[in-house]
Amino acid sequence: MRIPQAPKTGCAWITGASSGMGLGMAKMLAGAGWRVAISARNTEKLEAVARDSNGQIIAMPVDVTDEAAMHKTTGLIESEAGPVTLAIMNAGTYTPVDAESFDAGSVRKQMEVNYFGAVNGIAAVLPGMTERRSGHLALVASPTSYRGLPRAGAYGAAKSAMVSLAESLKFDCERLGLDISVILPGFVRTAMTEQNDFDMPFLMEPDEAVRRILDGLARRRFEIAFPKRLVWPMKITRAMPYSWYFPLMARLTGQ
Repeated sequence: MRIPQAPKTGCAWITGASSGMGLGMAKMLAGAGWRVAISARNTEKLEAVARDSNGQIIAMPVDVTDEAAMHKTTGLIESEAGPVTLAIMNAGTYTPVDAESFDAGSVRKQMEVNYFGAVNGIAAVLPGMTERRSGHLALVASPTSYRGLPRAGAYGAAKSAMVSLAESLKFDCERLGLDISVILPGFVRTAMTEQNDFDMPFLMEPDEAVRRILDGLARRRFEIAFPKRLVWPMKITRAMPYSWYFPLMARLTGQ
């Protein structure tokens, strides 16, 4: 397993880092010599993590849906820990959405956090990375971006938008000397997946997901998708006509 090499100057910034994969990535990077800024809305949790990090982790609470606050936080991070050389946009939320309980507010909230939260982070760090011709953007998406899944319409739509954005930015990043990665983890045991009332195939622990993510980032991969047993069948469904896909997915998910 590889871990991205810590820069001589600069830091990593991880959103959605008060628990789960975000917290795991922060601790592993800090253990490898990185200065890491962690963000979420829960100030108390962030500060507790920072206190136990021997100065390697700094707490930067922020609401990712607040564009101005994200820009301000970037400035605070860079004044304390140097330029953001690795930005991992990990903040996310999930609420099931179906035809019987369809709610525009829920859809909008998931788009605001899952997609525009990442957009706000990108907008805050990209000018500096572009000026330095150095930096790595990492966006945590989901295999739900491959095809529409039952009850995941809002979440999947946000993650699909994120993947499309990353694919588009990849062309510019190549030209500017930047790296960009899109991360598509399968089911990981976190507070967000604890609410699921359905079987989660190939469920993995956060530490395993963190190792796979950081290894992919160290190898500068564009797509970091796992586990293969889940991801590849989902990718294959993208080539299926609707007349095959809908009956198959309905049967697999018990719809």
